[in-house]
Amino acid sequence: MRESCNHIIRGFRGSAVVFAAVLLLFACGEQPQLLPLHQHATILAFGDSLTYGTGAAPEESYPAVLERLIGRRVVNAGVPGELSHEGLKRLPGLLEQHQPVLLLLCHGGNDLLQKQDGDRLADNLREMIEIARARGIEVVLLGVPRPKLFLMESEPLYSDIATTMQVPLEPDIIPAVESDEELKSDRIHPNAAGYRLMAEAVAELLHEAGAITR
Repeated sequence: MRESCNHIIRGFRGSAVVFAAVLLLFACGEQPQLLPLHQHATILAFGDSLTYGTGAAPEESYPAVLERLIGRRVVNAGVPGELSHEGLKRLPGLLEQHQPVLLLLCHGGNDLLQKQDGDRLADNLREMIEIARARGIEVVLLGVPRPKLFLMESEPLYSDIATTMQVPLEPDIIPAVESDEELKSDRIHPNAAGYRLMAEAVAELLHEAGAITR
């Protein structure tokens, strides 16, 4: 597992992200396990602009890169600017439409940016997970940071949800990318290099959790 984390960290550039990269190395540990994904499985990447790929070409978004990395269909269901309560309403129809076996949930950035109520955000994320699980769909959660000047890290509610609901969590890659200006296209959004690192981190997590076997 430590080798997997080292592989991701080697992709980082710029001194601004060194501390975040060190955090990533030591944060890597045991994840709740997932069922292996068969070759024709569909994965739904659900979220806001970080999933959509704002700041990069469509083929450079993290879902598009992830699809190439793991050889499974990954549907990009990101909507820029969406708040979590809006995503909660949108999710059931997408699950019905695409019939995924795995949901990659990366949501809440706009809630945090607009200083929306954190308890409501947490409730919305939990309900999204419950909606997916009620349909037999497994979930992976990506932690999102609250905008800060220094030492950016995922909002603690993501790790609380992952622990209580026993879902695999990638807590470090988005804060690390957001901390490095060389990996961003603007103040908030990654560039192609940043999205690639996101995809690599998610791919490594899927390997560690048993969803993708080498």
